[in-house]
Amino acid sequence: MIEVNHLSKRFESIMAVDDISFAAGKGEILGFLGPNGAGKSTTMKMITGFILPSDGEALVCGKKVQEVPTVTKGLIGYMSENAPLYDDMYVEDFLRYAGELRQMAADKIEAGVNRVIDLCALTSVRYQKIETLSKGFRRRVSMAQALIHDPEVLILDEPTDGLDPNQKHEVRTLIRQLSGNKCIVLSTHILEEVEEVCTRAIIIAKGKLLYDGTPADLKSKSKQHKLDDVFRAITTGESVQGVNL
Repeated sequence: MIEVNHLSKRFESIMAVDDISFAAGKGEILGFLGPNGAGKSTTMKMITGFILPSDGEALVCGKKVQEVPTVTKGLIGYMSENAPLYDDMYVEDFLRYAGELRQMAADKIEAGVNRVIDLCALTSVRYQKIETLSKGFRRRVSMAQALIHDPEVLILDEPTDGLDPNQKHEVRTLIRQLSGNKCIVLSTHILEEVEEVCTRAIIIAKGKLLYDGTPADLKSKSKQHKLDDVFRAITTGESVQGVNL
């Protein structure tokens, strides 16, 4: 459902993403793992058509993003980093507006709003202004707008960043529930998130793809089964005791 072929992005002298390729299918939760500044968000923005690649291509459900960006955007639910929202709107109105932007049929918008409010546990804040919400609820609203049109592909950029442990658990549980009939890609720098949620993991650093495999295989590369040791060895190239790459 997602195919990335030799994708690169250069910003003047900086190569943010350097010739990466991977694919992800229905039912997968692909963890996009890397240190800050690795190129995770830039890759996601190219897949969603938010920015154009310098080289290579991305396909969503077999359609080339660069050739039919409007079509591919309609197939994607995108929760961007920092979850930007319209603070002066009420939750219900914002979600209804998100449905209109997605060009949903008028008779389906209300059902969609009710569905995502229930799915993302937003009933208690349905009639509140977004500016009054906690960070946890703002994340849920951002997730809800990504789901309003029931997309086949869901792309989540740091979905649990800044949340407390209970909120992280709720978001991760929701992601697992959604994975049955969708392809989900989530970027994170939280190792436990990959182990707990993802069926597959990709590691990038300095724009290069360095690992593609299961979290279990990644963990097995450490004699002590420490993901943080393996992650450090892969992303820095350092020799780490007990890690065999």
